[in-house]
Amino acid sequence: MPSRNIIKTNIKDGYYHIYNRGVEKRTIFEDDQDYNVFLKYLNEYLSPPVKPEDLMRSFTLKGTTFQGLPHLNKNYFGKIDLLAYCLMPNHFHFEIKQLVEGSMEGFMRSLATRYSMYFNKKNGRVGTLFQGIYKACMIESDEYLLYLSRYIHLNPRELGKNIFEAHSSYADYLDIQKNSWVKTKEILSYFGKENHDFSKSVRTYQDFVEIDGNDTKTKILLGELLLED
Repeated sequence: MPSRNIIKTNIKDGYYHIYNRGVEKRTIFEDDQDYNVFLKYLNEYLSPPVKPEDLMRSFTLKGTTFQGLPHLNKNYFGKIDLLAYCLMPNHFHFEIKQLVEGSMEGFMRSLATRYSMYFNKKNGRVGTLFQGIYKACMIESDEYLLYLSRYIHLNPRELGKNIFEAHSSYADYLDIQKNSWVKTKEILSYFGKENHDFSKSVRTYQDFVEIDGNDTKTKILLGELLLED
């Protein structure tokens, strides 16, 4: 029987929880350089592509100068929206919206392959870095969408880390940092409005994450995931 969440329902405008970890639960982010490289790749994949004419470079071959383009990495701007993320030493979590059907597969394959090549070269190792293909759960309710973002942003507490300074999108939600490739608007739209049920008890997203304390609902909504952790 295949592992849970390997077989994926792949639809346009679908919301997904994506996660993976190191093979044999090994560390995949060993230092700040590793985290920064992974985030750099996310930035490149999810930001608007640079115009080809802005990338033209001159090179000389046998005394003749040519104009050419360097290798262009794949780009998923307008295909994938990253709503929330968290990078932990031996695993990561993404919450995404797939704008174009089938783009999730290419995005995750390219990201994992590129990072694995970087990590293996840096550490003089060979072989698989991640524990098989990434897992993806389809998000089918507003509650799941919101509580999943809360779970992702609280994840660093497992290691006693300050969630404001973690390698996650939480600082983007609080306007402490602003990465254009992190799309906070959709989740934040549920807060501070009288027409949403959450407004009755929780006025801000920060209160929802840090004060709400409804861990029972989190465990119910994310039960299968928590079992796999």
